[in-house]
Amino acid sequence: MKHGVLAILPLALGAAIYGFAFGLLAAQVGFPWWGVGLMSSVVHAGSSQIVAVEQFASTQAVMGAVLAGAALNLRYIGIVASLSKVLAGLSPGLKLLAIHITGDENWALTMAERAKSPDVGAAFLMGSGVVMITAWTTSTTAGAVIGTVLPDLERFGLGFAFTAAFIAMAQSLWRGRSQMLPWAIAVAATIVVINLGLPKAYAIVVGAVCGLAMSFILRRSAGAMI
Repeated sequence: MKHGVLAILPLALGAAIYGFAFGLLAAQVGFPWWGVGLMSSVVHAGSSQIVAVEQFASTQAVMGAVLAGAALNLRYIGIVASLSKVLAGLSPGLKLLAIHITGDENWALTMAERAKSPDVGAAFLMGSGVVMITAWTTSTTAGAVIGTVLPDLERFGLGFAFTAAFIAMAQSLWRGRSQMLPWAIAVAATIVVINLGLPKAYAIVVGAVCGLAMSFILRRSAGAMI
């Protein structure tokens, strides 16, 4: 577990920086500081939280914000499936805890370390996961507390922090040209839905589902050719 704690520290620092910015802006669009902290500890998914808060700020539609956030979290179906061997042997309770504290960063780091050494497993995942969820929850809550007493940050152009943070997280999910088609399909579907005048939350859902569907088709096709 100590190995995972130490290895994830640089990534946790980066997450804390944009988590703080997220907390600032979330507070300024109406979220209470305790609500931001609670969402970070319960949801623990930066990209979906950013999209959900941005959606809520622009439309005040709670269901739309929930749908938008949930759509981005569909990728965790594949992430959790990939952890079956890592979590083998743990009790059901520990498995659920490990899954909850698994994010993009510590999952990717665990898989990379496991490729080097098969001995890397649940202890590494959970150690790095504890650091990440602590850093994320603490930084977003601190940002929200400070955001309640600061002037309107949108006037200084800091509203772009939402978009910038999301772009940074999206880039970290890129795994090479083999993913080009699913990403292109997701983008195209999202643009079509927006141009039809439907709520952006639905556009995100449709884009995510179409991208996942194309990824599934490509995997099945690759498997059939082996």
